Amino acid sequence: MPSHWRRAMGWTTCRFNREPPMPWLILTATIILEVIGSTMMKLSNGFTLFWPSVAVFVCYGLSLIGLTIVLKTIDLSVAYAIWCGVGIALIALIGIFFFKEPLTVQRVASLVLIIVGVVGLQLSSGEGA
Repeated sequence: MPSHWRRAMGWTTCRFNREPPMPWLILTATIILEVIGSTMMKLSNGFTLFWPSVAVFVCYGLSLIGLTIVLKTIDLSVAYAIWCGVGIALIALIGIFFFKEPLTVQRVASLVLIIVGVVGLQLSSGEGA
């Protein structure tokens, strides 16, 4: 029986060879973890505060593990662009709203360009969300 039939029926030789059942949900979780980790980096005050510093490493570690799992089913260029692009946009919004960073026309335009680039990569990959 061909391997793609076995996978479709849920038959695999090793449980670690299974494709993740929800790659887009896992990617979303990895983005959230990356955003939390980056926010904790700011709150750690240069790694001088213990718990925010621990959270940086835990969140980034879990995020990279999740991203690695996602790469089994989503193209590298698409997954990484979404992971970085959405993460950058969310971190910029957190900076503006919670850390009182200035909101300028250049920042807004740059964020729009990032989002357009991520959407363009997603559309060019032929994968649906």
